[in-house]
Amino acid sequence: MGDTLLALSVPVLVLAAGIHAGCETWWRRRIPAPPSLYTHQAARLADRETVAAAEEIVDGAYATLKGFYGVSETTVPGMGATSVPGAPGFTPGAVASPGHGRSQPASARRG
Repeated sequence: MGDTLLALSVPVLVLAAGIHAGCETWWRRRIPAPPSLYTHQAARLADRETVAAAEEIVDGAYATLKGFYGVSETTVPGMGATSVPGAPGFTPGAVASPGHGRSQPASARRG
């Protein structure tokens, strides 16, 4: 009797699982889940808050450490300028090749 009961319990268990899956599918189609609270708009707002917090940290660090760099509040070095007095600034136009074509190959170094 024990073996028969065990052998019949397996198909009953499979049938019960199938009925449960069918009912759950029907229920989910009838009553859908509410929309997620974390939408694209919430993600954008979180990104903005993160950027604002990072800007505050960087501005605070710059205000605290600007004495170490010797830069006053009115002078901020721009593109091509250097903070070392007497050092020439880097100008990309002077270093660039004159034409739009291929550059001349470099000479081979031996030695």
